[in-house]
Amino acid sequence: MTFRSTFLVTALSLALALPACLAAAENIKIGVAGAHSGDLASYGLPTVKAAELVAGDINARGGINGRQLELLIEDDACKPEIATNTATKLISMGVKVVIGHICSGATKAALPIYKEAGVIVISPSATNTELTLSGDYPNFYRTIFSDNVQARTIVDFTINDLAAKKIAILHDKGDYGKGLAEFAKTYVEEDESVELALYEGVTPGAVDYSAVVQKIKRSGADAVIYGGYHPEASKIVTQMRRKKMTIPFVSDDGVKDDTFIKIAGEYAEGVYATGPIDVTANPIGKAAREAHRREYGSEPGAFFDNAYTAALALTNALIKAGGTESEAVARVLRTEDVATPFGALHFDDQGDTTGATLAIYRVVNGRYVPIR
Repeated sequence: MTFRSTFLVTALSLALALPACLAAAENIKIGVAGAHSGDLASYGLPTVKAAELVAGDINARGGINGRQLELLIEDDACKPEIATNTATKLISMGVKVVIGHICSGATKAALPIYKEAGVIVISPSATNTELTLSGDYPNFYRTIFSDNVQARTIVDFTINDLAAKKIAILHDKGDYGKGLAEFAKTYVEEDESVELALYEGVTPGAVDYSAVVQKIKRSGADAVIYGGYHPEASKIVTQMRRKKMTIPFVSDDGVKDDTFIKIAGEYAEGVYATGPIDVTANPIGKAAREAHRREYGSEPGAFFDNAYTAALALTNALIKAGGTESEAVARVLRTEDVATPFGALHFDDQGDTTGATLAIYRVVNGRYVPIR
C-alpha cells in the first residue's frame, strides 16, 4: 500500500539553523522503501517509524530552507521483482533521496534504477558486501556493517568461544543469506583447526526442513551457522530441538529480531545472532526510543537505531547541501560527521559507515541479550 504524509512529531531535537522561506515552497520528497507487509515486515516498518520521527521533528521546526519533508512510503515486501517497480514509482513521483531498501536482494535489484536517475540511497540493513565493495553503486550508503565483517565475527565466535570443531553452514540461497554463508565457508576452510561438516542451501518458505536437519545430524557437526532470515531459521531450529539436537545455532542480523523468538518460542532459547551494538544508553538513541514510545505506544523493532541514524545522516546532508542535488548531498555524507545513536559518523568512499559496529546476542529467557 502507498500513502503520502507529512508528519509532525515531537522527537529528538536537532541543532538546525534554517532560514525562512516562502510557505508555498515545494516539499522535499524522501522515499522510504522496504518490507511493510509479509513475513519480513518486522524489518521494514521500524524504518518507516524512524523516518517519521526525524522528518516530523524537522518539519515542526520549519523544515529545510522553509521546505517541508514529505515521506513517500513504498512496500517492496523484500522481493527484488517488486523493488524494481518500487524504485521506478518513487522516481516518477520526484524522489531524489531514499531511505531503504531493507533486504539485500531488493536493494541490489533497485540500485541500478536509482543510479541512473541520480538518486541517493541509504539502507539501514542491506549488508551484502558487494553493494559497497564492488564500486558499482556510488549512490549507495548504509548504516550497518557488511556481510564479510559479520561472517568473520560469527565464525570467530563459533570457533573460539563455542569451541566448535565441525561446523555446518546453511543459507537461504538469497543475496543476503548465501552471500554471508559463502564468506563464512571461506573463513572456516581457512582455519585448519576446524572442519566444514556441511554446506547446504535451503528453500525459503518451505514448511518442512527435516531433510536438512537430518543432514546436519549425519554430518556430525557440533555447531550450525545459518545465513538468512528468521522465518526459515525459526523452523530449522524448532525441528532440530524437537529431534533433541542441542548443538549451538549461530546466525546473523536477519535472525536477530523478536519475531524469531515469537515464532520459535521455547526453541529459540540459547540461539546466537549478530546485530548492531546496543545503543539504548546513548543519549540520542535513548531520546529516539522515548519518542517512539510516546508516538506509537510500543518499543522500536529491528534496525530502528540504524534507520534513525540513516534518517539523521540523510537530513543532515540535505540541510548542509541546501537541497537534493546528488553531488552536494554525497559530498556531505562522505565528509561531514553527524551525531547519531551510534556516535558521530560519516561514510567512507565506498559508502560504508565509519561508526556503527557489531555485537553478538543470545536468546536468554525469551529475549536477545548482548554477550559481547
